[in-house]
Amino acid sequence: MEHKSAGGCTAKALMNSKVKVIFFDVGNTLLFPNRERIHAPLVKRGFAPNGEHLRDLECRTKNQFDGMMTGVITKTGSTDHGFWWMFYTQLLSEIGLKDDAIRDQLVASIRDSGNWDTIRPGTAAQLQQIGERYQIAVISNADGKIEDVLRRCGIAHCFRTITDSGLVGYEKPHPEIFRQALKSMSAAPEESLYVGDVYSVDYLGATGAGLQAVLMDVPGAYRDQGAPRVESLQELQTALLDLP
Repeated sequence: MEHKSAGGCTAKALMNSKVKVIFFDVGNTLLFPNRERIHAPLVKRGFAPNGEHLRDLECRTKNQFDGMMTGVITKTGSTDHGFWWMFYTQLLSEIGLKDDAIRDQLVASIRDSGNWDTIRPGTAAQLQQIGERYQIAVISNADGKIEDVLRRCGIAHCFRTITDSGLVGYEKPHPEIFRQALKSMSAAPEESLYVGDVYSVDYLGATGAGLQAVLMDVPGAYRDQGAPRVESLQELQTALLDLP
């Protein structure tokens, strides 16, 4: 049986039985932002964007960001900062708040790994189950502290290695961060799978470095794009179980 995410590409069809190592992104893949904490400055000003608005904006921003990033190898600057600057610039415009200081505060807050401590129920158990069949590790664009956050959320022990851009000096989609992660696991690219949430950064970055890749598309930004995708760890598990 092939597993197919609604409106998307069959994940199994784009993975092969050679997969031995699975690398995971963290943000919007395993951990999610603490919106209550991050958006406290907005609430103080009388603005409280709802979940549906934020989900829709995430989808739109990802597609806009991908349009700018596709085909570009980022050697300097921060892809992470650029994405969230676009996100919050548009959010403030849509809720009718013109305040660059608040926008910059929101961007700084969401780029603080300590504010990514919302975790879906069952995540630890699902990772442990995947880890029984595959070696699993992390590659994350972060601030050098993502291992501490993963530990606080109770899942750091699931991973053999954790590659944090804040420590290695390269951000996805730069191939060097993937090369360093592969080296840390003594893994060959063709035997490795990467799971992340942004097409231009995670999917193209990983495949450009020779890995297979699947998008963790929780909000449904890529349902009609034809890329291999799942919307949960459970869907990923199903696709992996269908492999020989």
